[in-house]
Amino acid sequence: YEPGSTFKIITLAMALEEGIISESDTFECSGSIMVPGWPRPMYCSRHAGHGHQTLAQAVANSCNPAFIQIGLKVGTDTFYDYVRDFGFLDTTGIDLQGEGKGIFFSEEAFGQNVVSLASSAFGQTFNVTPIALITAEAAAVNGGYLHQPYVVQEVLDSDGNVVYEHDSTPVRQVISEDTSKRVCALLEGVVDGGTGKNAKVEGYRIGGKTGSSETGEEDHTIVSFLGFAPADDPQVVILLAYD
Repeated sequence: YEPGSTFKIITLAMALEEGIISESDTFECSGSIMVPGWPRPMYCSRHAGHGHQTLAQAVANSCNPAFIQIGLKVGTDTFYDYVRDFGFLDTTGIDLQGEGKGIFFSEEAFGQNVVSLASSAFGQTFNVTPIALITAEAAAVNGGYLHQPYVVQEVLDSDGNVVYEHDSTPVRQVISEDTSKRVCALLEGVVDGGTGKNAKVEGYRIGGKTGSSETGEEDHTIVSFLGFAPADDPQVVILLAYD
């Protein structure tokens, strides 16, 4: 399915890591934005616009025009590199049969298409599996480390000896620990008064990101929420999608 705005976590992480944006940046949102090569405006969920926003407000508001601007600053080549590094171009290798793979542009096609970059920046025009999405976004908030998801921790023989144990070594580090902390702080603002405010629970620090995904069917949307806690030291991550 198209991840929609939950993918903005990935766009945010790569842009912060590359130093293309910072918490001091501001964005203008009139409710839509024109992208070179596309004849029609790309709209924000708030058609009246969000006006002048800080980065934190743009994240909390899930502002499409702001994230389109961020994606265009990242550029097609760098964006594609991070899509690959976060694991979206392959299966995760989870220990279950029949794992599917998402559908993303070829590197050549993506590099020639600014419109695809703009739409991908806010999570549309490509497909992911839920396990690949949650694996990538766990990496964005856990210090930057991409891990292989798994079901079986260990296997014992009849005498209780360990004959198999899951290797918890990270596949790779995608972003720095500092960038990951900054991502967490911005996503905590989504729950603390932003589009994810319904996930706020007194006494807990929770971060997350809401999403709405187009399905190609009229009046049919997949709404989702990617949440994690505690926001200052994530231990649990959950992806909920409602079709």
